[in-house]
Amino acid sequence: MKLSSIVPWGRSLNEYTDMFSLTGHDLEQKILGCSDGPASFNAQLTSMGGDVVSADPIYAFDSDQIRSRIEEAYPEIMQQVSMHMDNYIWKRIPDAESLGRVRMEAMNIFLQDYVAGKATGRYIQASLPALPFDDRIFELALCSHYLFLYSDHVDADQHVLAMKELCRVANEVRVFPLLSLSDNRISPHLEVVMEALGRDNIETTLVTVDYEFKKGATQMLVAKRL
Repeated sequence: MKLSSIVPWGRSLNEYTDMFSLTGHDLEQKILGCSDGPASFNAQLTSMGGDVVSADPIYAFDSDQIRSRIEEAYPEIMQQVSMHMDNYIWKRIPDAESLGRVRMEAMNIFLQDYVAGKATGRYIQASLPALPFDDRIFELALCSHYLFLYSDHVDADQHVLAMKELCRVANEVRVFPLLSLSDNRISPHLEVVMEALGRDNIETTLVTVDYEFKKGATQMLVAKRL
């Protein structure tokens, strides 16, 4: 992966908690954050005594390289947000300026933690659909803003393989959001994935969450082995 192709955009522990309906019990489990990128979820939960590993191809790069890419991409992302303000619910975050501030705060927390976290194995360079972990080593796997969101770039077969891999390494998998980035509609791959997992005796359910920033993105996919 080329660093220039990455669009770093970090989310916080509070956002993860709401996006994935995480309870206090959930946060006490061994968690995999897949495609976390520069989120502060790992850093913040670890500081609270949590047990979490993040996996993302961006961790091939060092902190200076990631910081440089964040600074380079930030104005481009903010310009896109400003051009598509109607695609978002400006309630939790009141405006674009506040969004930029919240995202940069999360990414700075990540950067402050990254070197130490990588040294202790909390940040692992890896990408779906092949993860370097043993079967069911995690109690819970979370996948934020990758699967289903990028349905135009990741085809249905890759989605199925990715979900099966997440279900291999974790007892329960939660994915949010389920809308495609290009048209703000439910991903065309969702039904295909749910049917494929069902054939492998993996139960899937759609769960409404108490979180909506992108309009219509109010559900997560939950997958558990029967």
